[in-house]
Amino acid sequence: MEVAVGKQQFTRNKIHPKKFALAVACGSILMMFSAFTSAYIVRQAAGNWLEFQLPSLFFVSTGIILASSLTLHFSYKSFLQGNEQLYKTLLVVTLILGLGFVVMQYQGWLSMMEMGVPLKTNPSGDFIYVISGVHAAHVIGGITALIIALLHAFTLKYKVTAARKLRFELTFIYWHFVGFLWLYLIVFFSIQ
Repeated sequence: MEVAVGKQQFTRNKIHPKKFALAVACGSILMMFSAFTSAYIVRQAAGNWLEFQLPSLFFVSTGIILASSLTLHFSYKSFLQGNEQLYKTLLVVTLILGLGFVVMQYQGWLSMMEMGVPLKTNPSGDFIYVISGVHAAHVIGGITALIIALLHAFTLKYKVTAARKLRFELTFIYWHFVGFLWLYLIVFFSIQ
């Protein structure tokens, strides 16, 4: 949309209100995790901090969530290009990988307990449980969006419409966001 002000022409970029709302939500989530990691750093400096190796299962889950971002990306591309079968198949694979990520997070927590770092023993372990647990809750929100996308894929007649494209893009953006967020967290935990 072009707007004339005096002799100058300005072009206004429009963002869909749902995409804007998602961006605001992602920004809020990012601020929350920034606060968590800041609190982690401050508490670590206060002492009484147990040093331990992060279970390798958390790194396996990192690979899983990155792979799920790729499968969702190619599912979206296939959706736009009219390859219905590949679009549906990759959407199912993305859901399976998303569930696999949550299972690996749980296994990582169990591994921490086996290492002698159970919840409520030391702030260092407690921070890992809380931060990764809150992230897993956000991933479960993304899994819910994937399930809805799958219901649409398998119950509605295949057709690329503006509404379906928008729904897929919202799912796509959120899923990539939680993947990026986990990547940030795993790097943060690794260097601390």
